[in-house]
Amino acid sequence: MALGFISCLGGVFLAHKMGLVDEEGIPAQLVPAIFRYIPWLSGTIIRSNIDVAMRILNPRLPISPEVIRVPATQRTSPGRVLYANSITLTPGTLSLELTNSDIEVHALSLQATKELQSGDMGKRVASLET
Repeated sequence: MALGFISCLGGVFLAHKMGLVDEEGIPAQLVPAIFRYIPWLSGTIIRSNIDVAMRILNPRLPISPEVIRVPATQRTSPGRVLYANSITLTPGTLSLELTNSDIEVHALSLQATKELQSGDMGKRVASLET
């Protein structure tokens, strides 16, 4: 593991010396916030996974696919991409198109639609940018 860590540091050093590290990279100050976001996202993925499995196994639970647009209020491109990827990682939702102002999303159920429209995930991603 130590050799792997040293290799990573060497790679970062070389990339910096070659001028490949720029303002579009993920700033180091995001690291503590990411460690708060990942457990929350993992919990959301688990809950959504259970919801989709229940909808598949129980035919009485409604499946009402819908395409919606949710606002992407993040200030940076990496923030918007992280938001779109978080949506796609969550079972029952899929990011179809990402623009500067919103994300087109296919949602499997009305519950998934409501959760996205609540804006909680978007706010959490936006808080990573501060």
